[in-house]
Amino acid sequence: MVWLFILCGVLAALSAGLMMKVILMRRAADEIRQGFEEKLKEDTNTLISISSGDKAMRRLAGSINIQLRALRRIRHRYVQGDLELKNAITNISHDIRTPLTAVCAYLDLLDACEKSAEAAKYLAIIRNRTEMLGQLTEELFCYSVTTAPNQEFVMEEIVMNGVLEESIAGFYAVLQEKNIMPKVRITEKKIVRRLNRDALLRVFANIINNAVKYSDGDLEVELTELGEVIFSNRASRLNEVQVGKLFDRFYTVEASRKSTGLGLSIAKTLTERMNGTILAGYENGRLWIKIVMG
Repeated sequence: MVWLFILCGVLAALSAGLMMKVILMRRAADEIRQGFEEKLKEDTNTLISISSGDKAMRRLAGSINIQLRALRRIRHRYVQGDLELKNAITNISHDIRTPLTAVCAYLDLLDACEKSAEAAKYLAIIRNRTEMLGQLTEELFCYSVTTAPNQEFVMEEIVMNGVLEESIAGFYAVLQEKNIMPKVRITEKKIVRRLNRDALLRVFANIINNAVKYSDGDLEVELTELGEVIFSNRASRLNEVQVGKLFDRFYTVEASRKSTGLGLSIAKTLTERMNGTILAGYENGRLWIKIVMG
C-alpha cells in the first residue's frame, strides 16, 4: 500500500508537471502568435519575444524572427520600388506634356494652311495619334497622382444619385457616337455616403469609359436602395480570365490598344480609399462591375 501511494504521488507530480509544461508552451505559442500579428501590422524593427525558457519554443520564435526580417526587407524593397515607379511615371508624363502641347499647336497651324487632299489625310492621322498619346499621358499622370499616399483626400456627405446621373450625362455624346443607349435605373431613395466627390466622379467615369471600349452595344446602370452601383454590358470579346485581371495595374486586353490599363486600377484604388469595395464578374457573355460604398 505504501508503494502504491508513492507511485500515485509520483504520477500525480508528473501529471502536474506535464500540465504545467503544456500551459507554459501554450502561453509561449500565444505570445508568438500575438507578436507575429502585431509585427505584421506595425512598421517597426522590433522582433518577437517570449517569456518561456523552453528551448524548442525559443528556437521556433528565433526561426520566425529570421523570416520576419526577410519579409521586412522584401516589403521595404516593394514599397520603395512602387514609390520610385510612381515618381518616374509622374516625371515622364509631365515631361511628355510640354512637347506634346507644342506638337498640337503646330498641327493647328498646319490645319489652317492650304494643303493637298493627301497631306490632309496624313495630317488627320498624325492628329489622331497625337490625341491618343495625350490621352495615355493624362491617364498615367492621373494614376501617379491618385495613388500618391500624401494626396489630400477630403471626405464629405455625398448624394450618390446625383453624382451618378452627372457621370452618365457627361458621357452622353460618347455613348451616342457608339450607338449605345444606356438603360438607367436609379432608386428614388437618396443614397447618402461620406465620400470624396471628385474621386467618385473619376470612379464612375473610368467604369463607363471601360464599358464604351468593350460593350457590344448596350449598357445598363443601376443604383439600388442598398447603395450598390452596378454597371453591366454584353462583352463578347472578353472572357472570365481577362475579367479577373481587369483591376490589375497596366493590364490591357489585346483588343484595346488605346489604353494603359490603368482606368479600372485607378477606380479600384479610389474606391478602396473611400472605404468601399469594387468587384467584377462575367456571366453569360455579360461583364458586370459592382461598387459598394460603406
